[in-house]
Amino acid sequence: MPKNRVSIDHNSGVYFITPTVWNWYYVFDRHHRWEILADSIRYCQEHKGLRLHAYVFMLNHAHLIIQADDVAGVIRDFKRHTAKKLLENIAKTEPNLLPLFKRDDRVLFWKEDNQPRLIETETFYRQKLEYVIQNPVRKRYVTLPEYWYWSSANPDSPLSVEHLW
Repeated sequence: MPKNRVSIDHNSGVYFITPTVWNWYYVFDRHHRWEILADSIRYCQEHKGLRLHAYVFMLNHAHLIIQADDVAGVIRDFKRHTAKKLLENIAKTEPNLLPLFKRDDRVLFWKEDNQPRLIETETFYRQKLEYVIQNPVRKRYVTLPEYWYWSSANPDSPLSVEHLW
């Protein structure tokens, strides 16, 4: 059960969320795993009304600023689908990693808490946007935000985004 949920009263709001790999394992940087995330986001954009306002994919988590008529449902479906596809990918390419995702009698890919933060002001949006854009720089993956391929800061971003303000 997630610790923090998207509020039912604001389910169509704009949210900053952070889906995080269980136990913060680094798994996205190989075997086309970022593509799995991107494909799922594209699907949600085309079929579930997801509006992506900003994103960055890191080694073990993602930061997204999103909006949809049913944000909670989109997050649920995105995480369910990507967990299945990513675990299949890991089973095929690095099966020795699978035990890292076992907890008690189940397998968990994502942490349950998405840390959703409702964005209600332009100031808060800009703060979160800056956080998303600067994340790869803070981690010293790149020297400039636009150099990180899996980011809305990159002019050649593989995902289309709609900026709010």
